[in-house]
Amino acid sequence: MKDFIKVTKALSDPNRVRIIKMLQKKEMCVCELRAALNIAQPTVSKHLKILEDAGLVSFSKDGLWVNYRLSDGKESPYAATLLGNLRHWLEDDPQIVELVGKLPGIRREEIKKR
Repeated sequence: MKDFIKVTKALSDPNRVRIIKMLQKKEMCVCELRAALNIAQPTVSKHLKILEDAGLVSFSKDGLWVNYRLSDGKESPYAATLLGNLRHWLEDDPQIVELVGKLPGIRREEIKKR
């Protein structure tokens, strides 16, 4: 039951659900997620750590960049099931539609120039 509770608690925060919905569209770094959500970098990092601990996201390093993506679900059947369902859930939610619409204009190379 512990793993199930960890996954459901990880998805209990609106910003973490938003992160999942964005990562369904593309891999992103912390600075891109921060720009999309308009929240502080440490807050984004804390959310990502919670999602990672629950088996919902994973990351890889590419030089100076740390790229976050959805997990493959191998670590937790609960994470795998919820990630599969979340692909279909909230797709027409106005907040998610607006957020996903911003993604093409958010580029790490441009963020770093600011």
